[in-house]
Amino acid sequence: MKTTFRYGTLAITMNEIPKDLHFEGDKLVSGIEQLAKAVKSTLGPSGQTVLIESPHHTHGITVTKDGVTVAKAVDLLDPVENLAVRMMKEAADRTASEAGDGTTTSIVLAEALVKSGLKGLGGDTNKTEVLRELVSLTKDVVAELDRRSRRLTKRHLKSVATISANNDKAIGKLIADVYGEVGKNGVVTVEKSMTSETGFNVTHGFKLDRGYSSELFINDQSRDECVLEGCHVMVCDGEISNILSIENVLAPIIREGKRLLIVAPCSTHVVNTLAANVVKKGLKVCVVPPPNFGYKQHELMQDLAVSVGATYFSEKTGDDLSLMAFDDLGFADRVVVGRDSTVIVKADKEGGIDERIAELHAAYGLAKRKADKEFINQRIAGLSGGIGVIEVGGHTDLEQKELYDRVDDAVCAVRAAMQDGIVAGGGVTLYNLSRWLLDRNGVAAEVLREALCAPLNQIMENCGEGFDYSMAPDGDGYNLKTGEYGDMIEMGVIDPTRVTKSALQNAVSVAVTILSTQAIITLARA
Repeated sequence: MKTTFRYGTLAITMNEIPKDLHFEGDKLVSGIEQLAKAVKSTLGPSGQTVLIESPHHTHGITVTKDGVTVAKAVDLLDPVENLAVRMMKEAADRTASEAGDGTTTSIVLAEALVKSGLKGLGGDTNKTEVLRELVSLTKDVVAELDRRSRRLTKRHLKSVATISANNDKAIGKLIADVYGEVGKNGVVTVEKSMTSETGFNVTHGFKLDRGYSSELFINDQSRDECVLEGCHVMVCDGEISNILSIENVLAPIIREGKRLLIVAPCSTHVVNTLAANVVKKGLKVCVVPPPNFGYKQHELMQDLAVSVGATYFSEKTGDDLSLMAFDDLGFADRVVVGRDSTVIVKADKEGGIDERIAELHAAYGLAKRKADKEFINQRIAGLSGGIGVIEVGGHTDLEQKELYDRVDDAVCAVRAAMQDGIVAGGGVTLYNLSRWLLDRNGVAAEVLREALCAPLNQIMENCGEGFDYSMAPDGDGYNLKTGEYGDMIEMGVIDPTRVTKSALQNAVSVAVTILSTQAIITLARA
């Protein structure tokens, strides 16, 4: 509805959208409880799966134990309850983006913080001061988490993957095997397989998701590949439209019988000319188009140039291709060009690569979006020389989707553990931190202490078990899967430190926002 009014000589038109005002927070709590009830049923070794009807999933249905997938599927009819759901989803999304796992723990903590906070913030309590103290205490708890963190060992890597994959030992072993091959700086990605089998393959070297421009470049007919040993590499993003423009480079290659990989956009005429010379005159050359698009292409080409020691000729920086000399080429020990991908192996790593990797690690810490973090990880892996791809299969689309979610969570959990270390899992570390806060007084300390016990209590509830942790030493606990008592890390019940920190920080952030809310404005419903 439009309203027009006059102010002096000005005619002003406003769009009026009716709103509803709410001053009771009960519906916010109701929304939180409904979402949490669905999500927290998946927590722990005896957590249950959730069946979801959704047009966004295969055949309109999916089965999952992944907390963030469950949370994303929840939208409530009541507008106030749905606002609470959307805020809780934000906590889950941020945790998934930062750590790749821990979304269910984040939601369990957020619900506990809100419920405990509502009990403690009644009467004459100064709500602002309490919430400020809650944020301050959380920082102290996070610092203590870092202090208690242990370095991830190869023996514990399998345990982290197994627990995050819903205690699937086969998946845990598979992920441990992949990381064993790619090394510390390697990166593991997850894809859907075209078959029912689940397996992995590892690439050692810089990998481009582009293959040869012409099948005439193939020199290994049995594998449909072009293999070049001891190969020079040209890196350029400007189109090569005339063969004469790269004469300075081609002349010594042809004269001395050297091998050359051209990573650049080439006109059809140039590709055909080079391919004809490969077939008729034995020229050892292969042309591969640049990988990806836009800014990602530019960054990947820079990484490639650093990796092989080449000078990167780019249109973006005004480089003139005709000025390229033989010395501007890089060198690789071995190049394998397939139909859809190219692997470049360089045995001798130069100092520039270490600098580049350090820069990318810094960029990873600053990146906010999960997609950006994944891209940076892939670039680090390409430079360090280890890329593993887990291909997840299944007999049905539902089975494949459910397994894919678990494998992706487990890979992210292992990656987080490798970078920031591990702590005792099963909710034990958070429970121990609640005891660590016993000497802190005040409403905020009481709220946080109660909330930190919630994940452990929920895991025990899902398992139908009971155990008195009040006298247990820090780090000790009850392994619900085996029925054993002892050091949780030694028994393989482990959580990545980053996952635990991220879940707590995001839960507190959302809980503080909800607890400080007095009025709620929603669009009016007819």
